[in-house]
Amino acid sequence: MRVLCLDVGAKRIGVAVSDPLDITAQGVETIWSKGAKNDQSRILELCQQYETDRILIGLPKNMDGSEGFQAQHIREFAAELAQLGLNVRFQDERLTTQSATRVLLEGNVRREKRKDVVDKLAACYILQSFLDFGGWPDDRNDNLPNIRGVWRMNEDQEMNMQPDDVVELIDEDGKEVRFEHLMTLEHKGSNYICLVPLDPMEDVGEDELVILKIETDEDGNDTYVSVDDDEELDDVFEAYLEIAEADEDEE
Repeated sequence: MRVLCLDVGAKRIGVAVSDPLDITAQGVETIWSKGAKNDQSRILELCQQYETDRILIGLPKNMDGSEGFQAQHIREFAAELAQLGLNVRFQDERLTTQSATRVLLEGNVRREKRKDVVDKLAACYILQSFLDFGGWPDDRNDNLPNIRGVWRMNEDQEMNMQPDDVVELIDEDGKEVRFEHLMTLEHKGSNYICLVPLDPMEDVGEDELVILKIETDEDGNDTYVSVDDDEELDDVFEAYLEIAEADEDEE
């Protein structure tokens, strides 16, 4: 699904869109603001035109990473779009407008013409940066294979796993598969384990994330059960991303 990118300013909104393969960013138009309702209406029309509900919005930050008044205004604007049913995400847009302006100046674009295209070009910069760093990482059907059945820990391994441990789980047929343990987390009263398979598995690609729910069997032993509910799987994946991103920020 394409991604529609917005560079939101006080008077204008630059718009760009990804190509159908989400590889390159293409400029669409500049929306001259005529009030929130009119702006939202035009954005919905563009979403319908490009058959997407994915909105990427440039979030202006200070050079030290803090957010000011304009960032707060954009977050409020994004919240209104989300209420309309759009899926909204943010991308750091520091210096993108300056970069776009510099390109136009080097191209000898007249001042009055620059106003019509600078925001659209800035939206292209924001979107292309987003695509270059992996794009919209939310295609869970591809990234979260649903492993069926119940798995048990290899009896030779300790239960108190730590990050970067390699663990062996045994499926219902007694087959052993090695995983890299990424995280064990608690979410809404249940515990889950996040893994990456190290051995080849049918229907599971290399480096794909696997999430299993931790339950207790009749003998009081931990078992690892596949998550069949897509909504539950999505919720846990979001919790995993939040923790992983917080850990990266601390580093």
